[in-house]
Amino acid sequence: MNSVIPSPATPAGTRKRCFDPVIDQHTRLLILGSLPGEQSLASNEYYGNRQNKFWELVGAVIEVDLRSLPYASRLETLLAHGIGLWDVIAEAERKGSLDANIRNESHNALEELLATLPALRAVAFNGGTAARIGRKRLSSLADRLVLIDLPSSSPAHATLSLDRKLALWRQIAQ
Repeated sequence: MNSVIPSPATPAGTRKRCFDPVIDQHTRLLILGSLPGEQSLASNEYYGNRQNKFWELVGAVIEVDLRSLPYASRLETLLAHGIGLWDVIAEAERKGSLDANIRNESHNALEELLATLPALRAVAFNGGTAARIGRKRLSSLADRLVLIDLPSSSPAHATLSLDRKLALWRQIAQ
């Protein structure tokens, strides 16, 4: 289970924990989200909310219908294309799934993880929260890595059409 047992001061179910990173020695691009939402935590899957467009966006970029694959095959396909996944937040208090509700967060050891990835060339941030935290944490590595801000794939971020999001997500192909 990915939820931390709440302390007496933390209401049950509000402390959330990220998943383990999906990486290997061939990871060239690491996509960082903020923190898994309720549906992702319940299904124990990155981007487990069917309304989240992550799998469609990345699938369109790599020209593979990721959504139609079983979850384990999605992850294997990402790795085969040199793409890894993780989150900038290790754990936090949050009611619901909105990043705006994140409180008292602790951050993942991004610098340490990146040091273990010899093929890494770029880090992409899925959404504003991931970009704000990730850029601050990785600013010292900007001279050796390309840092890419992407519009959130979350259903809560509906200000851009899927076509517009995809146009921006295509940056990760390079």
